[in-house]
Amino acid sequence: MIGHYALNQYVSISFSEDKGIAYLEFSKKDENFSCSAEDLEGFLHSHEIRYGIQHDIVGRISSNPEEYFFSRVPIAIGEEPVHGIDGLVVMAIDLDEDRKPLEMEDGKVDYKDLVRLNNVLKGQLICKSIPPVPGQKGRTVTGEEIPFKPGKEARLKVGKNVLLDQSETALYAAIDGLVTLTDKGKINVFPVYEVNGDVDYSTGNIDFVGTVVIRGNVLTGFTVKSAGDIRVVGGVEGAELTAGGSIEITGGIIGYNKGLVSAGKNVKVSFIQDGNVVAAEDVIVSQSIMHSNIRAGRDVLCNGTKGLIVGGIVQAGEKVVARTIGNTMSTATAVEVGVVPELRNEINELRQELRQLLDNEDKTEKALYLLNQLANNGQLSSDKVALRVKLNATKQAHMRDERRIKERVLEIEKMLEDTTKAKVVVVKTVYGGSKIVIGRYTRFVKDPTERVVFYYSEGDITLAPYN
Repeated sequence: MIGHYALNQYVSISFSEDKGIAYLEFSKKDENFSCSAEDLEGFLHSHEIRYGIQHDIVGRISSNPEEYFFSRVPIAIGEEPVHGIDGLVVMAIDLDEDRKPLEMEDGKVDYKDLVRLNNVLKGQLICKSIPPVPGQKGRTVTGEEIPFKPGKEARLKVGKNVLLDQSETALYAAIDGLVTLTDKGKINVFPVYEVNGDVDYSTGNIDFVGTVVIRGNVLTGFTVKSAGDIRVVGGVEGAELTAGGSIEITGGIIGYNKGLVSAGKNVKVSFIQDGNVVAAEDVIVSQSIMHSNIRAGRDVLCNGTKGLIVGGIVQAGEKVVARTIGNTMSTATAVEVGVVPELRNEINELRQELRQLLDNEDKTEKALYLLNQLANNGQLSSDKVALRVKLNATKQAHMRDERRIKERVLEIEKMLEDTTKAKVVVVKTVYGGSKIVIGRYTRFVKDPTERVVFYYSEGDITLAPYN
């Protein structure tokens, strides 16, 4: 019987990289080998193995070692950490993002039914946040704890005309109106302004604090500004549309190289010709983008049945997806991804906002300190009591804002570092004359190429087949 000190000559121990598993292997195969389970466990202890020892295997090795002469056996198995699950924001109303117009039996489409509005009443619940699931530590076979990733809290992003309950887990409408998501996921309720026809000389320009619904066209030279969404049931010419939320145009944009369609969230349209479009998030086009300047903070998606991008410049922070890029006449078409000027501007603005906030926090702290000193000496007049309550509320609001800004700065920093999401997806064909730019790198397409994904890898733009 071999004691545990002599076992070193017969068996060796190795660990997985994270010390989650310890393996035992026979380095010397001796038919006369025998050892007790206690000695084998003592040997494992001498190799710092403290947790997850597989006692049944230890017993089998001691009673029947030759079974294990030619294999590497997991002798101790640690415990994997259980990562937390992020919290969620659950909408209590249907935002109905992907409404489709009503199709008649003869194939014609009834656009009158398209603009159904998500109206809510004052005091109505809009959404609530579900808390994260915390997670659990793991343990290595040597007994150390393996940390887990905690679930992130889902914060309700408070916009205009909404109220947060005391527990900060539910959001209610402060007015009757339309629920609208604006930049950075803020939830608002806006009043609605409807135009039952075209925006032309009879209506003049529109500048509204809420959401604007136009049941006609927007003609060249006119402007429509909205703090919420803009929905146009007709088409848009060389006009200027600016929305804090999303812009949805049932018809197309024929911009005559004039005007601008700019949204704090998404722009959704059937086609864009000679137009200028900017969206903080996505530009979603069901048919084609021709000779236009498009800029999306996240994605440009043009992969409907036609799904054509030809001429002009299309820029996206993350990806561009199209069925076809360019044409057989080699029309110069530029597609750029990994271009996020808005994020760079936003992070600079946030840092400035944070400096200002910390400065204000400092002033509030000092004022509160003085009031607290007076309170301790019993010298607090009724107006000073009211001021102290107000300053405490201000302090809480500052802390909330500081947390929000710091989280967003971290989020943006990660996004700016990450080039893995930057890609151009061609569902069908990319033609010669097309230029693909990813970050600082450029690739010119010389010959038509079918079903391909362009992405950045090791200092160059690489191609992979599109599946």
